[in-house]
Amino acid sequence: MSGFKYKRVLLKLSGEHLAGDQGYGIDPKVITGLATQIKDIMSTKQVELAITVGGGNIFRGMAASTEGMDRSQADYIGMLATVMNALALQEALERVGVFTRVQSAIAMQAVAETYIRRRAIRHLEKGRVVIFAGGTGNPFFTTDTTAALRACEIDANVFMKATKVDGIYDSDPIANPHAARFESISYLDILTRELQIMDSTAISLCMDNKLPLIVFSLDTQNAMERALKGENVGTVVHY
Repeated sequence: MSGFKYKRVLLKLSGEHLAGDQGYGIDPKVITGLATQIKDIMSTKQVELAITVGGGNIFRGMAASTEGMDRSQADYIGMLATVMNALALQEALERVGVFTRVQSAIAMQAVAETYIRRRAIRHLEKGRVVIFAGGTGNPFFTTDTTAALRACEIDANVFMKATKVDGIYDSDPIANPHAARFESISYLDILTRELQIMDSTAISLCMDNKLPLIVFSLDTQNAMERALKGENVGTVVHY
């Protein structure tokens, strides 16, 4: 495995992906398969990988707030769900021999380091996978925005967002079988077309900091490896 296009990578994983077909919680087969893919990439010692993980498989703050829960409180609960997923992912990775560190924006010293930018970068330089949890530590921000923020902070070369579909489409491909996939698209076009791939804060943050984005599906064989090599996998978003 050689010829990687990107050196330092921020991978955004949704909590829903970790749930697999069961729809809730963490599917051991899914998380083990993901850990194996990451191990293969990290074994090349050519990539520095950070991961931001969502918590939607356990709790969704936005959904709870629409049911009457206070939005700030709901978002804090959602942040704690991301910590649970981060710890599960850490265990799966270390079980296959990948060294990791979990850094949380919400201090919880018994289970994770508190997020410190310089420390995170040093871990990456030493070949450890850094898993960011706890969102930004503030309510009203999505994990997509958290991922974009962390990618900019660690000077990532690319932001990779794993989704249920293999890229960005002009309409919902699940509802519309004739939806067309973009091989590449600009951030400005995403905002103009109002494509719901990420919230506008995350998109603007990436665009303003000239950070390329790859939207792809982990269900596609060797998708992460191929995307890192610059192959045509998913959709590339440029500034």
